[in-house]
Amino acid sequence: MRVLNQRRDRSRTWRTLVLLFVLTATVFSALPLLRHLRGHTIFDYELWYTTGRHVLAGGDIYFFRAGKYDFMYPPPCALFLAGASLLGQGGLIFLLVAINSAAWFCSAKLSAILAAGNRGTANPWLYLIPSLLVIVYIWSSYHLGQPNLVLLALMLGAFVALRAEREIVAGGLIAVAAAIKAFPVLAIVYLVYRRYWTAAASLVASLVFLLLILPAPFRGFERAWHDLEQWSAGMLKYSEVTVGQRPMRSYTWKNQSLVGVTNRLLRQVDADAASAPHQPVYVDFADLNFSVVNAIIVSVALALGIVFILVMPPRDMRTADSDSIEFALLLLLMLMITPLSFGYFYSWLMLPFAVVTQRLLAGKGATILRWSLPAMALLALGLPFPRGAQLYGNTFFATLLLFVGLSIEFLRFKRTRNASFLRSMDGEFSR
Repeated sequence: MRVLNQRRDRSRTWRTLVLLFVLTATVFSALPLLRHLRGHTIFDYELWYTTGRHVLAGGDIYFFRAGKYDFMYPPPCALFLAGASLLGQGGLIFLLVAINSAAWFCSAKLSAILAAGNRGTANPWLYLIPSLLVIVYIWSSYHLGQPNLVLLALMLGAFVALRAEREIVAGGLIAVAAAIKAFPVLAIVYLVYRRYWTAAASLVASLVFLLLILPAPFRGFERAWHDLEQWSAGMLKYSEVTVGQRPMRSYTWKNQSLVGVTNRLLRQVDADAASAPHQPVYVDFADLNFSVVNAIIVSVALALGIVFILVMPPRDMRTADSDSIEFALLLLLMLMITPLSFGYFYSWLMLPFAVVTQRLLAGKGATILRWSLPAMALLALGLPFPRGAQLYGNTFFATLLLFVGLSIEFLRFKRTRNASFLRSMDGEFSR
């Protein structure tokens, strides 16, 4: 009888979670559509529709307007938008919010699966708490029309595939994420370091297909190559004034990456730049030379990478639990080190928060809790002080605290595994 009651309670819990998700996703999806129907600003949805129509008309994907590219994502993304724009502006918005909802559902499920390890059914809290902690960033993806939930679902799918030793699938999923938004340099470095040779080869081959072969029937091979050249020339640039094609946003409070925060705090740059005349805002603690700031950025990035490598266990000592921490750390590194990391990117904290939740549920999270609570407090500062807190990099430093906490937890896990391994070896020799 007790087992039946437990099953009934579990079933009721899951139904409640699914209902809560459906209601929230429906509200989040309806609001951009209502804005469109009322003739209000629809933010990036307008750019996606305009870009799609422009591509259908045979125009260039990348061209300068007011000194910058309007559209700055890789060419395959523009081709997808061309197809979506055939639905009309309202249809495009409906399609994109539906894709976002599916990606959110998959991200929550995959985060729970990865965090649960080999425990079978994941605890319902692993679905609920991580999404609640990043709900503001999830809403931003719907509100602005950004694809970061899709990127997260693809990356988490790749991690699940790596854990299942399906490297070709993993490489393909990472390549699709790269074709939507940017080249995943850190992901390639990780695959090579972990000797996922098949996944790395699959990633490269899939990228070649998505960037050159897939567009050829629609744009022609020469034009597909030209599109890629234009994108590379415009986006792979970094100067005192801009990162890529975002001169008015690169070093402002909106960019919470290591590059953005370091330049903002250590150089006298306008931290609230706008195209219209305005009063500049400065939050720098020092006015260092651009080359000195870059040396600091590179040093910090290298230090974070070295910490990541040092806490990673050897390949033969990896477990499902260690992989969940390892993948969470990789996502945190990507968030911090990517040159442009705006608020909606941080829906990627879903997996790190799922890992923290799992460690707490397992009674092993005392150390990580001491780092996670200040991180959550810093993130919470962005609610009452959205601009003031982000001027000083609250989101970046919260991510850094999570990285440190998970690294310490990973190191403790590694030491425990090493001790267990040595004890088992001693037992073998004593026989």
